Amino acid sequence: MHPVGMSAGQPGTLSASGLRRVLVVLCVTEITSWGVLYYAFPVLAPSIAADSGWSISAVTAAFSAGLLVSAIVGIPVGRLLDRIGPRAVMTTGSVLALPAVLGIAWAPTLPVFVAAWLLAGVAMAGTLYAPAFAALTRWWGPRRVTALTAVTLLAGLASTVFAPLTAALLGPLGWRQTYVVLAVVLAVVTVPAHLFGLRGHWPAPDPAEHAEHVDRTPAAIVRSRPFVLLVMAVGLASFAAFAVVVNQVPLFIERGMSTSAAAWALGLGGVGQVLGRLGYRRLAAATGVRSRGVVVLTSAAAATAMLAALPGPAVLLVGAAMLAGAARGVFTLLQATAISDRWGATHYGRLNGLLSAPAMVATAVAPWAGAAVAQALGGYPGLFGLLAGLAAVAAILMAGSVPRRPE
Repeated sequence: MHPVGMSAGQPGTLSASGLRRVLVVLCVTEITSWGVLYYAFPVLAPSIAADSGWSISAVTAAFSAGLLVSAIVGIPVGRLLDRIGPRAVMTTGSVLALPAVLGIAWAPTLPVFVAAWLLAGVAMAGTLYAPAFAALTRWWGPRRVTALTAVTLLAGLASTVFAPLTAALLGPLGWRQTYVVLAVVLAVVTVPAHLFGLRGHWPAPDPAEHAEHVDRTPAAIVRSRPFVLLVMAVGLASFAAFAVVVNQVPLFIERGMSTSAAAWALGLGGVGQVLGRLGYRRLAAATGVRSRGVVVLTSAAAATAMLAALPGPAVLLVGAAMLAGAARGVFTLLQATAISDRWGATHYGRLNGLLSAPAMVATAVAPWAGAAVAQALGGYPGLFGLLAGLAAVAAILMAGSVPRRPE
């Protein structure tokens, strides 16, 4: 038996075992790539600043610059994915990650540290969610939601695995040697996995999916009103979601929680994120494209508003954090399927690269901008109220992001 639309006799498709191999590979490599290239940094940043003498803002700016590079490079990478598939792209990204992380570890000066993060941004563009989503969307076809849910569920554990691991290495090794160890782990796991695990013909898109858009050029889609509204909605929602994550601990401390309790609350928000993703398949089956987007972003706005308004007790704040985490988890899958739900998989790589770029920029500036706005408003509750408003605006924009049939 083969998955729907995937038979071994068709040229350019994978067998059922091949599809499972690709899924397992991407689950493992996404956990590792996110863990090393993203989640290790928040753990190591204070030690980097203390040891090097560079300010924490400068250290964080280098990391943000890497995310900005990832957003920019992700656009041509998306076009390349459409043409040649994920194997060469993700293998190259994994190879580049090794000198990038080693450069971060060995950087003698701040400019070298920044340059290493810029190279890491290029590696991120070839290894994180965007290329993995493109691979699963094309190879798994109509069953893509199952595969995307599995990958995002496991990749959601990247912080659970790598934050404690990084902290455990930091004590005896220091931040430089910790990054060396993580670089080796990244290379040993992801380079061979992408090189050998993503083998197989890259299939042509299924013309039966969204046939009314098959003849639309990417340029025409990008200029369309629904695409512009979708980019705006995803960008605003991404900014709100990541600003909530980064600024949640300071908010809870303002509400009277200890640092340890606030950290646990943040961790439980991650549990909510996983639970939200578990429910996405049912949500997708029960709702249309428009209503699904509006429901998810409205839920995010409501959970953020709760965080802004609740003074306590701690149990209610933790519950609101888990609701916000659940909305954030579902939003990841909503973004992953936004292009294919509207325009099919024909130009998924290119269109998703253009969709993801502003979202990645928003993600990069959210930590700094959130803290700055909180200071300007005199506290974190005001920031969270503003973020709730941004998520609500994103929900309104999302309502207009679905093209007519035919458009």
